[in-house]
Amino acid sequence: MKSIFVPVLLCLCSLLAGAGETPGWFFPLRDAVFAQTLRAEAIAPIYRETVKLAETGLSGKALDAMLSRCELMMGRSFQYDERNDDALVCYEKGIALAERSIAAGPTPEAYEMLSANIGQACMLKSRAWVMAHGLKVEQNAKRALALNPRNAACQYLMASRWVFGPGIFGDPQRGIAEMEAILNGAADLGKDDFFNVYSAIGYAYIRIKKNQDALPWIRKSLDLYPTNKFARGLLAQVS
Repeated sequence: MKSIFVPVLLCLCSLLAGAGETPGWFFPLRDAVFAQTLRAEAIAPIYRETVKLAETGLSGKALDAMLSRCELMMGRSFQYDERNDDALVCYEKGIALAERSIAAGPTPEAYEMLSANIGQACMLKSRAWVMAHGLKVEQNAKRALALNPRNAACQYLMASRWVFGPGIFGDPQRGIAEMEAILNGAADLGKDDFFNVYSAIGYAYIRIKKNQDALPWIRKSLDLYPTNKFARGLLAQVS
């Protein structure tokens, strides 16, 4: 039972995994996806502009890793709109681009993107595919951390299993401690990473029925992305 469940859990945890250190021109795409106010059709022009900027400013393995990140973001926007076939096309492209980047020379960004795109694909693929590929989510996150221990997105992924895992597969108290360690100087965090960690801590407190402790963390996450549906849902649970 555990061998079946673990890869699925890791894929679910990767749903909110955010971007690490990236060029400033990537932020409009990232923020549009996290804000969740635009449909995929409205995000697509932002995605295309970001791809164009990546192709202008980057090359080689760095370009492939960034293009993989763009596919991850566009895939999420399709997934939020329940256009799962379109989302899978993006995630599969993201996987291929990350693998090509790694083949040219491993980097933490490429391993992070391989982990994240596989994780998102796990949400939509068959049980058999998840069984075959799900463990690669954690494996590649660990490879990214071996190259850059301060990678916030992969630290978040590793801590998420304790926050979001049901029953004996989770440990919200441990999850809170590991998330707080990310905030206490263990990682290089961007806006999206702060959002992910804040909302995860809020969720973990809700799981252990400490709604008042959850509330300030949820509010911190909403200060960053006030319209994010996950954070707003958490707020509704504790209000």
